[in-house]
Amino acid sequence: MNQLAVITARGGSKRIPRKNIKDFCGKPIMAYSIEAALKSGVFDTVMVSTDDREIAEIAEKYGAAVPFFRSEKTSNDFAVTSQVLAEVLEEYESRGQCFDRMCCIYPTAPFITAERLRTAMELLEEKQADSVLPVVRFSFPPQRGVVLEDGFLRFKWPEHRNTRSQDLESFYHDVGQFYCVNVESFREQQVLVMEKTVPLILSELEIQDIDTEEDWKLAELKYQMLKEKGYKGG
Repeated sequence: MNQLAVITARGGSKRIPRKNIKDFCGKPIMAYSIEAALKSGVFDTVMVSTDDREIAEIAEKYGAAVPFFRSEKTSNDFAVTSQVLAEVLEEYESRGQCFDRMCCIYPTAPFITAERLRTAMELLEEKQADSVLPVVRFSFPPQRGVVLEDGFLRFKWPEHRNTRSQDLESFYHDVGQFYCVNVESFREQQVLVMEKTVPLILSELEIQDIDTEEDWKLAELKYQMLKEKGYKGG
């Protein structure tokens, strides 16, 4: 099996300028994703997909390949991850290199570990799945959620007004770290969450959306807490 890791890191971050290479606990945040992919030992190629020369230089410094740059089409604010990955596969194929499995890794995911990536790729094979998705359970049951209607709060699902939390079905959400996919399935379905998607369930401490400066500070605090417990990120 020929396996590819793609770290998607364009240069146009708006909410946190230069987000993908901003310092996170001592090194560019993207470095954690690159190091985890390399240390996992399961990928034949670890590459960074970018449109930015500075990002490319830092990626190569930490051991990733940057054999080509993104097109303008996949570098704008409206390009989705699946389009970026499809372009990467097409470019490699035009150079005579094909892959059976692929892992898309986000560049702002410092909680990823080599072990997690190995586990995910093993699950992809073991379960003969289309994809493997890291998820976390909602800390509060969405079935008990409320919405605003005409300025007043209403239960979205009134039938669960008095239902005990432990009696409600658990809901999960994508943690936004990585996606491992069977390339043939990805070509057919053109999405990352496919018909046969296997979950990799994580804890709240191992995840953090990083969209604001406050998120960034919280992520660093979480990372330091995990490090004190012997956590080995990257």
